[in-house]
Amino acid sequence: MDTWWRALTFTLGYNTSLVTLGAMLLAAGAGMIGTFVLLRKRALVSDAISHATLPGLTLAFIIIGLLQGDGRWLPGLLIGAALSAALGLWLVQVISARTRLGEDAAIGAVLSSFFAFGVVLITVIQSMNVTGQSGLTGYLVGATAGMLSSEAKLIALCSLGVLAAVFVMRREFLLVCFDADFARTQGINTWRVDLALLMLLMAVVVIGLKVTGLILIVALTIIPPVAARFWTDHPMAMVALAAFLGALSGYFGVTLSSVGEGLPTGPLIVLAAFVLFLGSFLFSPRRGVLASLLAHQRFRRRVHLRQGLLSLSRDEPIFDGLTLTLLKRAGYIRRDGVATAAGQAAARDAEHEERLWALYRERYPDDALHREHAGLTPIAQVLSPDAVMTLETQLLLRTEARP
Repeated sequence: MDTWWRALTFTLGYNTSLVTLGAMLLAAGAGMIGTFVLLRKRALVSDAISHATLPGLTLAFIIIGLLQGDGRWLPGLLIGAALSAALGLWLVQVISARTRLGEDAAIGAVLSSFFAFGVVLITVIQSMNVTGQSGLTGYLVGATAGMLSSEAKLIALCSLGVLAAVFVMRREFLLVCFDADFARTQGINTWRVDLALLMLLMAVVVIGLKVTGLILIVALTIIPPVAARFWTDHPMAMVALAAFLGALSGYFGVTLSSVGEGLPTGPLIVLAAFVLFLGSFLFSPRRGVLASLLAHQRFRRRVHLRQGLLSLSRDEPIFDGLTLTLLKRAGYIRRDGVATAAGQAAARDAEHEERLWALYRERYPDDALHREHAGLTPIAQVLSPDAVMTLETQLLLRTEARP
């Protein structure tokens, strides 16, 4: 526990602190760019890009290993992974644009083909007389335990660059994500914006190879934005919250991995992100499961109470246990089921409200369709005073016209 506390307070060591900051910046960038990708409905593209990095990574390892005997040179490996990912991304775009196949089918074809080719190249590497082969698997699942200070600095700098680029282009990204046609009328080249979005996504995937690995980096571009969606409807707030949740995932994941030897950093970062998602899924005050259950219970009680008051106003017997309980708690009926004075007054008001709502639905059926739970909410809280007065007058005239 002492080790974890030292890691949390950035006092465990220089390299651990640097790796933690680099992972936090990377995860924040992944959360930000992942939000725009999610809003653009292209979440699967990040999966294709991550798997498409493997052939370039292994080919770069082979070339570097043949040239200098050790294939573990991070800048060269990242360049190879980036070129391979760019090729995979280009193929997805070409297949989906020039054939009858959809983007999902193109992603499946590219993802499986590139990953299979990369696995074959890993087998080739194992038969070569090149050092550093054991470190190559770290790019599949992530490995920060042996990360050098220069590698951590490179990751941190690249992550800062991604964050800056996302911040600068946030307006164009939002316009294209929500309404590409409107963005074109504003003079925005949507093709270039989409390309910039995918390039930034590719940069996050390539940078994250050393931290979480190509298999798990896609989780950081999806889980934080999805978790952020539970808390807000505002797109920029969602971007900021996704960045915060991503940084928090990187913070807890890296610090937890420093507690004991052999604990994998990448999976712990993803698990931390999942815990944050699970908390959002369960406890978000707007869309969480708990909030939805409570809202359903409140709605159910409102329906039973209103139906009970309508039954009182019409002298109808009430047999439902929940309805009787709610009426007793509100003081509308006595224990023997007889209505109190307050219950009689509330019943008359409920009956009057019901008639006003029925008249409103009859006179304005199209507008009534868009009124959520019309009848449960007092009509004066939904319609303007003039509209309510008009309905009151019409209801009075109808009542007087009856024989």
